[in-house]
Amino acid sequence: MKRISVLENFSEFPNLRHCSISDNSGEEFYHKVLNTAFKEAYEAGEKLSVNLDATAGYASSFLDEAFGNLVYDFTLDIVKSRIEIISDQEPHWKEMILNQTFPQWEARRKNKQKPVVTANHPAWYRLIDNELKLEIWEQPAAV
Repeated sequence: MKRISVLENFSEFPNLRHCSISDNSGEEFYHKVLNTAFKEAYEAGEKLSVNLDATAGYASSFLDEAFGNLVYDFTLDIVKSRIEIISDQEPHWKEMILNQTFPQWEARRKNKQKPVVTANHPAWYRLIDNELKLEIWEQPAAV
């Protein structure tokens, strides 16, 4: 199993949803850490364990953006089968991700409601017809 930690791999101080409104945003975490880590676990046929514990805390928008983009790029079924979310200190975050973020973003994916990108990011992975593709999928929205 591949393991990452928000604290160790990103920041002690995760912030808000988008890069345009805060440093250490959910958007930034997704593009700098989560997308590639999940892709590597997927290719290896493993699960990705994501530890949310030991940070200064979360805004729900940070978690929604990071994990929602994951569902958008890899589909709900694949994400659910390949991820383990650890949130022992605040188990309600795990419940929110699994029960709200995941189904809402799967509906967005099916309805082709594109995610909002607010900064220029290097190419990121998306699963298209069971094939991993590396592209810049969205340009930053006008702010």
